[in-house]
Amino acid sequence: MERSDRRVRSRRRAGRARRRRTRLSVDHHAVTVAQGRTLGLLIRQAHARTCVGAVPVPSNRSRVADLPGRKVPVGDHLAAAIRRFRLRAGLTQEALAERSGVSVSTIRGMESGRRRNPQLASVRQLAAALELRSVELDKLLAAAAGAAEPSTVPVPRQLPAPPAPFVGRLEELDLLDAAMRAGSGEAPTVVVAAIAGAGGVGKSWLALHWAHRNADRYPDGQLFVDLRGFSPDSDPMDPAVAVRGFLDALGVEPDRIPVAPHAQEALFRSLVADKQMLLVLDNAVDTAQVTPLLPGSDSCVVAVTSRNRLSGLITGHGAHLLSVDTLPDAEARALLVARLGAARIEAEPAAVGELIRLCGGFPLALSIMAGRAHTHPHLSLAELADELRDDALDVLEDADPAASLPAVLSSSHRALTDEEAEVLGLLAIAPGPDTGLRAAASLTGRDLSRTRAVLRRLEQGSLISRDAAGRYRMHDLIRRYVTTAHAPADDARSRALRRALAYYTHTAHAAARLLDSHREPIELGPLDPGCLPPALPDIPAAMDWFDTEHRNLLAAQRTAVTHAWHGTSWQLAWTLNDYHYRRGHRQDQLAVWRIAVDSARLLPDPGAQILTHRLLGRAHVVLGHHQEAIDALNQALALSEQQNDRALQAQAHYTLASIWPDGRRALEHARRALDLYRGLDQPIAEANALNAVGWYAALLGQADDTARRHCQAALALYRHHRDVNGQAQTLDSLGYIDHHSGRHLDAVEHYRQAIGLYRDLDNLYEAADTLERLGHPYAALCRHDRAREVWLKARDLYRRQGRDQEAKEVQRQLDRLPADRSRMDGP
Repeated sequence: MERSDRRVRSRRRAGRARRRRTRLSVDHHAVTVAQGRTLGLLIRQAHARTCVGAVPVPSNRSRVADLPGRKVPVGDHLAAAIRRFRLRAGLTQEALAERSGVSVSTIRGMESGRRRNPQLASVRQLAAALELRSVELDKLLAAAAGAAEPSTVPVPRQLPAPPAPFVGRLEELDLLDAAMRAGSGEAPTVVVAAIAGAGGVGKSWLALHWAHRNADRYPDGQLFVDLRGFSPDSDPMDPAVAVRGFLDALGVEPDRIPVAPHAQEALFRSLVADKQMLLVLDNAVDTAQVTPLLPGSDSCVVAVTSRNRLSGLITGHGAHLLSVDTLPDAEARALLVARLGAARIEAEPAAVGELIRLCGGFPLALSIMAGRAHTHPHLSLAELADELRDDALDVLEDADPAASLPAVLSSSHRALTDEEAEVLGLLAIAPGPDTGLRAAASLTGRDLSRTRAVLRRLEQGSLISRDAAGRYRMHDLIRRYVTTAHAPADDARSRALRRALAYYTHTAHAAARLLDSHREPIELGPLDPGCLPPALPDIPAAMDWFDTEHRNLLAAQRTAVTHAWHGTSWQLAWTLNDYHYRRGHRQDQLAVWRIAVDSARLLPDPGAQILTHRLLGRAHVVLGHHQEAIDALNQALALSEQQNDRALQAQAHYTLASIWPDGRRALEHARRALDLYRGLDQPIAEANALNAVGWYAALLGQADDTARRHCQAALALYRHHRDVNGQAQTLDSLGYIDHHSGRHLDAVEHYRQAIGLYRDLDNLYEAADTLERLGHPYAALCRHDRAREVWLKARDLYRRQGRDQEAKEVQRQLDRLPADRSRMDGP
């Protein structure tokens, strides 16, 4: 009995000793007080995360390795985790040892699996050195404590094959990398990249290429689904179908899947919680389709592609928007080289350039043309370019909807409301390469607010784009598709274009009147109530508007000719006249006046015919087309004499004076114009003629008599009537007279005053000429640095204006200047 009692007491003492040792061991390896977790809690949490609802968590650590479906020992799981985190950080074992304070041998033992029971303090030191997030730290501690991840279900690797060939897009790839890195810290929500762009622009190619390039960063798997948001042959996928597909991929048995969609979504989020996974949601139609597929954990990353901007994802989920545009020419060429080989591309460089231009950088169009070239090797690239130029939509169509640009664009068009489709159709016929908001409102007949709202929706659908200046653009291939397949009815088209051309004509007329308020205006037709021209306050605003709308105004004139609106055609030329001279657009000036002459000839308006011939002659004069100028101006003079119109005759003589380089015939026509104007009570026109007489007299050497007297009289008239442009021209004339009279300081002063006024007028064309003339009195005063300075400015302006001969002459003057820097004083 005593022996039995002694055995009982002995067993009790042994039990107390074991419990003390266990407490000491647990205290040694326990989680820090700050986190307040016990080792058992860590094991259960880690196991629960990786084994949701599958196998109960065992309470005996020694039995963890006996879990069903276990493929690798616990130590191997720890080894793989440490190795993965170290490689992700880009560290060697030695570098990690130096950073963490854990010995190299310990790290090597952990990674090899030989050290299966590391101290948790060492694991924590490694985690701190590797900058692990709390979720990753929990997993690493659980692995060290013996919790294992069952691996009976394979890790999902659902990414389709990467696109081939893939070229360029380096900036877009960098932006995606940056967006994903932005979510690598303690982000509160899942990281989402919304990749938006037109159909066929290469969004899916970009997303898949990036996903494959970064797949190793997501070791828990990659999920992919085509949501068929714009499929030509089916409706968009129900997100519940996509969720069910993800549950299957994650190994959930069918009998464990809840019936209710919201419960399925909750189960999906539970399964991917704290996992490092990548989801690619391709071809989404809207935010509502995407939201049920978003994980709730910040350890996951989602890339969504859509033709819509998915503003709800950006606003509600902090998505990073990446707009994908067409390829630049160099990348488009690289794509063709990758598909067809360098030899074939280099053999026809001109045809390749034309193909790139006609495809407009559209990857799908380029790929279709490369496919045609590959399957028809007997066709030259020049022949393919000719086919594309003649009938782009037919050439880019295919029986396979995925390889047909019209099919891709058709699916985008079907998603539009009736109003959006109407506005898109009208935008497609708008003249010029881009459209401002007011022009779009005038074209569509809507107010500014409604127009802005519809344009915003079209932009969100990637059918138009909006640049930093607020200008709306449509890709040429989209424009051709819309105008071919969804053109507005003839009457609606005609009304819309009349409103648009009225907008451009009336605004340009107001801008031209600001540039020269003394110019006799022309009479325009009434303004349509649907037109919304802006109010331009001053000359800089007028020049800015002309700069912005220049190509659209040229296109508007061509549109007017096409529709036989001949009055609008010549009126647009009139509005552009002063702007073209101030900017040095000499070829454009000649082109619009040639069109204007042809249009005016078809009108019963002799005044328009005289005006257009005269200004066509002036355009020829500026370009040095001597005989063409004489023919046009003689025609204007003959017509004005038939009408017995003294003012028109005077204008013709005034312009004829500019033709004759020797000065004698020029002075004769200038005097004739002056005589005619003196009886007409047109003081500005009379001042023009006075200045012309003075200028041509100066060219003939009459600088101190006729020339100065006439120019001073002209300047007085200009100042009295506040004609700034006339003052600048006459000050330039006086500068020339002073210089050739030996009064070089006076010449410098007059030239500098003229240049200041030209700058106020934003008249760079005349400013270039006066800068060139200013260099001569500086050179005569031996102020060579000043001469060099103004001649360099003149040369650069000439070059920008395409006035190559003038630029070469100034360069010769610069070359003749001595390198004398001794005289820097004075003006």
